[in-house]
Amino acid sequence: MKTSNDQSVVGVENYLEKAAQNLNPIVPIKFHISSRTDTGVHALCNSAHLDIQRAPGKPAFNEKQLIYSLNYHLRPEPIRILNVYRVSNSFHARFSALSRTYIYRLLMGCAHHSEVPVFERDLCWAPAGGQLNVPAMRDAAQFLLGTHDFSTFRSLNSETPLQSPVRTVFQVDIQPSSGFLSHHYEQRGLEFWELKFRSRSFLYRQVRRMVGALVAVGQGKLTPHHIKELLERKDSRALPPYAMAPPSGLFLKSVEYNEADLATTVAPGE
Repeated sequence: MKTSNDQSVVGVENYLEKAAQNLNPIVPIKFHISSRTDTGVHALCNSAHLDIQRAPGKPAFNEKQLIYSLNYHLRPEPIRILNVYRVSNSFHARFSALSRTYIYRLLMGCAHHSEVPVFERDLCWAPAGGQLNVPAMRDAAQFLLGTHDFSTFRSLNSETPLQSPVRTVFQVDIQPSSGFLSHHYEQRGLEFWELKFRSRSFLYRQVRRMVGALVAVGQGKLTPHHIKELLERKDSRALPPYAMAPPSGLFLKSVEYNEADLATTVAPGE
């Protein structure tokens, strides 16, 4: 998310717009980001739309030109443009999205945070206590599927009064995963797991609070049925204070669109 000049942390959107100004547009380019992430949360893939007005007589950029040009000016930062599509004027990166997929990386087997591999620091969460009861977590996750009032699983912010707490979660999966070069330290007995969530949209910190509650089930602090009871409470204060996962393990994996929206043929210059 874009930040103002007086803020110490600079958002990805700031870097994108700074790079885009090197394209010499007639008017400043504004990026409309599909999904905003908290500080400390990562994105494997996000999306945005923008409009570029070039000087009269200048041809429109093609997709490859935009990818190469923007990435050239983004070189110092860990940000890369992966794909570019020419779309219709009615397309909106945020509101045209069919769904968003997040993954949360858990590390089991650490008795102390110092046992987290150095290359995984700030890229996963190693809950205290070592192993988790994954079957119980999977049972609990079933209560999160479908359409519910997720008031209990959202943090309050300035947008809370304006947003409906009702969301539909299409997918919740808990599967074993791998760590960076983890096959080189198999003897340490560490296990990586991924929790995957897919919905059209999520409430503020909803995924982190759902993960925290599921981990609490895995630790035996909550039972699977407690998740159902928490949903029914519809009160953000009902979630135990320990049931908030840190931002470091969360990744926006992808934003899904109707393929037809990304295959629009538009005449150059439009």
